[in-house]
Amino acid sequence: QVQLVESGGGLVQAGGSLRLSCAAAGFIFRIAAMGWYRQAPGKQRELVAVMNSDGITNYANSVKGRFTISRDNTKNTVYLQMNSLNPDDTAVYLCSGRPAGRGRDYWGQGTQVTVSS
Repeated sequence: QVQLVESGGGLVQAGGSLRLSCAAAGFIFRIAAMGWYRQAPGKQRELVAVMNSDGITNYANSVKGRFTISRDNTKNTVYLQMNSLNPDDTAVYLCSGRPAGRGRDYWGQGTQVTVSS
């Protein structure tokens, strides 16, 4: 059974930093593509950052230079380091995983990030 559990969200002032974590289970993590998405109230879910099993990354233009996705295959965990946060980054952040050969994405429950001005 695939499980993705996010942690690390919270309330932070503009200019601050947060580090999100997503612990994965139920599939071979090291050959899975992993990513972070976010959804703000009244808006569509959008890609924040993704990393494939080779470590190749892709970021939304709005977070380039501020956010960094990384993974630790020994801990089956993917991270999102978020710096220079601004109120526009306020959203529920969701972890996604695409295990090799499964043909679909799996999602965590999400963690709330709120940036105050």
